[in-house]
Amino acid sequence: MRISSSRTSTTVHWRRAALATLACLTLLSGALGAWDFAEIGRRIERLYGPQGDNLRRIDAWQRLLAEQAGGSEAAQLTAVNRFFNTQLRFSDDQRIWRQVDYWATPVESLLKGAGDCEDYAIGKYFSLRELGVPADKLRITYVKALRLNQAHMVLTYYEKPDAVPLVLDNLIGSILPASQRNDLLPVYAFNGEGLWLASGGKSKPAGDSKRLSRWQDLLKKMKAEGFPLSE
Repeated sequence: MRISSSRTSTTVHWRRAALATLACLTLLSGALGAWDFAEIGRRIERLYGPQGDNLRRIDAWQRLLAEQAGGSEAAQLTAVNRFFNTQLRFSDDQRIWRQVDYWATPVESLLKGAGDCEDYAIGKYFSLRELGVPADKLRITYVKALRLNQAHMVLTYYEKPDAVPLVLDNLIGSILPASQRNDLLPVYAFNGEGLWLASGGKSKPAGDSKRLSRWQDLLKKMKAEGFPLSE
C-alpha cells in the first residue's frame, strides 16, 4: 500500500492537495474531542505514504463527525449510514488487499474508497462511538444473507437493551428494524465490550470480544493510526 514519492508534477500536485487537506483537518480537529485528525493525518503519511486526493474522503469523514456532533442518535445513524454507503464502493478483500479475509480500519477503507461488508460496519461503528453513541447500543453483527447465500456483516443499533435492533447495511440504503430483514439470519455479534451468539431468535452472551483475533488486530492498527481507543 505504500506509495513511493517522486518529483513528477502529479506528485507535487498531490502533495499540495494533501497539505491543504491537512490544514483543514487541523482547523476542525478541536471539535471532535478525543480524535486528533491533524495527528491522524501525519500518521497516515508515515504509515501509508503520500495519499494525495484520497485524503478528501478522510476530510469528508471529519466534516461528517463535526456536523453530527451533538445531534440526535436517529440523525447520526442516518448520516453515518449514508456516508459509508456512498463513500465506499463494494469490493472483496481479494481484490483490494490480496487476502481472503482482511478487516480494514476506517482510514484504510476510506483511502481505498472501497471495502467489503465488514469494512462498512466497522466504519459506521467507530463513527457512531466517536459521536457519543454508547457501545452497549451498537453491535457488529455477523449474519447469513439468505438471498445471496453468503456470509455478511451489518451494524445493529439497540435503542434499549430489549428493543428490536435497527440494521445499518450496505446492501440497502434504508435503516430497517431487524424484524423487517427476513433476508438476514443472525449468527453472532460483538462490540468493544462483549460477544453474543444468536440462538432461538435471541442473543446470548458468549464472552469477551478479545477472543476475536481480527478485532484485536484492527484495534492495534487504529491505535497506530492515532486513534486513542479504549476498547
